[in-house]
Amino acid sequence: MDNTMCRRFDTLRSYLPDELGKAALDLKTLKSFNNYCPIAGSENKCETELDKINGGCLWLFDQLFVKNKKNDINIAEYIIIWLSYKLNQKTYEGINNLNDFYVKYIQNNTYYNKCDNGGQDCSDTLTEITGYTNYKEIIDKKKELLSINFGLMSKFYDAFKPLCNMYTELDANDTSNKNYLDCAKEFVGKYNELNEVSDITEDSPYYQVLSTLSNDYNNFKGFCNRISVDCNDIPSLSPIKIKENGVQGSVHNDVQNFGVTSSSSSITNKLIPVVSIFVAISFFLGISYK
Repeated sequence: MDNTMCRRFDTLRSYLPDELGKAALDLKTLKSFNNYCPIAGSENKCETELDKINGGCLWLFDQLFVKNKKNDINIAEYIIIWLSYKLNQKTYEGINNLNDFYVKYIQNNTYYNKCDNGGQDCSDTLTEITGYTNYKEIIDKKKELLSINFGLMSKFYDAFKPLCNMYTELDANDTSNKNYLDCAKEFVGKYNELNEVSDITEDSPYYQVLSTLSNDYNNFKGFCNRISVDCNDIPSLSPIKIKENGVQGSVHNDVQNFGVTSSSSSITNKLIPVVSIFVAISFFLGISYK
């Protein structure tokens, strides 16, 4: 995550706002957007809301991976989160989950599986940057996320927005501007809510997304250092809680506490035989005395 990535999402929101009914810019004026609307007889116009959402998804892939040469495929998680949020805003016939959208719009779509950008093959460029020849391959690498329902993914989006705002609000030319700190506090609040789910396991897609958010939050200080801004005032983030053998635990186990617990158990185990021997001796001494 960085400033460039987050600003691309901001740009798209000007054309496809998060809020339904909010005034939006005309998608026809968004450069290259109509390349992703090859609907027969539409003259390269996205006619339906689903077509527009699909176009927005492709636009993000193209802008981030090809145009801006981002090689971190975890960015795809954020695109999928945005996609889920948009699909969750309305009921669309035949689209009940992310996998339905994948089958209808991604699986056999030329723009996804051939990296065809307005008639120009971008496969070589994408391969050089990411190691993948098309966007579908990148999505397939994250395909387990398609099992998360729209509602949960929308909550991830609620955390993603303030996290991104931290990067866009940071101003290297005005170090007195602390807007990023308010965004950080908002993100931590959203993150803590997501971290309260009781059945997070380390191999779950839920953990995967929460981990990506956590890592990008913790990496923010490195971003600050690169532009010579002190951001040590942002609140720290709690480790992800995971379910271990039916018991809720922390992903980052406290080794020292674990050692103390083990030592205590060991001491207790050693004391039991000693106490037993002491009781036995006292018993026999009592008999002898009588």
